[in-house]
Amino acid sequence: MADRAELLLELKQTVSQCIEEAKAKLHTLSKDIWSCPELAYEESRSHDTLVAFFSQEEGWKVDSHFKLHTAFRATWGAGVSEQVNVGFLCEYDALPEIGHACGHNLIAEVGAAAALGLKAVLENTHGKLPVQVYVTVLGTPAEEDGGGKIDMLSEGAFEGLDVVFMAHPSKEDAMYLPCVAEHDVTIKYHGKASHASAYPWEGINALDAAVLCYNNLSVLRQQMKPDWRVHGIIKHGGVKPNIIPAYAELEYYLRTPSRAELHVLKAKAEMCFRSAAVATGCEFARNKYDNMLRNAVLEKLYETNGKALGMDFTTDEDVLKNESGSTDFGNVTFAVPGIHPYFYIGSNALNHTEEYTVAAGDDRAQFFTLRTAKALAMTALDVLLNPELLQRVKQEFTEAKLKEDRTLTGEHTELSDKH
Repeated sequence: MADRAELLLELKQTVSQCIEEAKAKLHTLSKDIWSCPELAYEESRSHDTLVAFFSQEEGWKVDSHFKLHTAFRATWGAGVSEQVNVGFLCEYDALPEIGHACGHNLIAEVGAAAALGLKAVLENTHGKLPVQVYVTVLGTPAEEDGGGKIDMLSEGAFEGLDVVFMAHPSKEDAMYLPCVAEHDVTIKYHGKASHASAYPWEGINALDAAVLCYNNLSVLRQQMKPDWRVHGIIKHGGVKPNIIPAYAELEYYLRTPSRAELHVLKAKAEMCFRSAAVATGCEFARNKYDNMLRNAVLEKLYETNGKALGMDFTTDEDVLKNESGSTDFGNVTFAVPGIHPYFYIGSNALNHTEEYTVAAGDDRAQFFTLRTAKALAMTALDVLLNPELLQRVKQEFTEAKLKEDRTLTGEHTELSDKH
């Protein structure tokens, strides 16, 4: 046990050193992404930049356009059957008009840095670890709009991962910021185009479905509780007036004070989505952002490593209890155990502002970004050197999923009985 602790400390020091030695090329990677902001599903240049980055690093197998056109996968490892597969995620989409105001260039840098550092250490362990290790980096587009991770989950991109890590820039270091009572939904209607004047009967109007859906949700408000909120927009409604729209898309946010009430509201909204499709003959699909399934074992390990590196995690209850929005990483945590901590970047600017765009591209953010990558890689080493710890992570994941299912089912039944 003493030998294992000594080895772990040595490897953590080495992984920090490896990340520090790569800081120049990591900074360049982040700056290149920040300098060319691209919107969801359109991140071609950022995709190519990251693919080139890993392709130039020795030992990585890189799959470009993995599952989605602007997604990628980079893997390193022996590929043996008995192994632990550690995943790191990169995001790189930006916001309309204000660029990288959510700091996704830094998320990409953190994922790349942690993976590079861990791989460099593992290459030189010479059989000292109790398990074989596979390291996977997934480039996941469209977090801000559409939910790229949800698309990739449906395509099986996360299969085989044992644990997954990413970190999000903020104005404080925090293990977790709540997003359980907000549900982002993108509703997509698919119809059939035809000439709107010559032969409209040949078409299936996706815009009609979108309008019906919008009106259905508006009518639903009469039966909503005073503190429930549903608000959204029609994002796409066709190409030209003389073409029956073959595609239409809405984006809605559903908010309630509690998770149980959100479950009820989602069920009501789902009927609004579906009935509009039935009435018009359209097909529909929707991406939904789930809440985060937390893992206390991983969170505690990360917090310990972060504090050892000088992080000062916030204890402000106003910050820790207020909703922070939503992320498609929540969906990932229901498929793979993982953590999504937040990290300070040297600025008090708020996310999704022009000031934060400047901060995300500022050289001062680099120290904090690489510190976060070191903490993630060190946390991965914790579970790799202690198989019992990894089993605890997986056990908590299984129990948390079961508890979530029971809570939602039970509370939904209780609420339904009251109506």
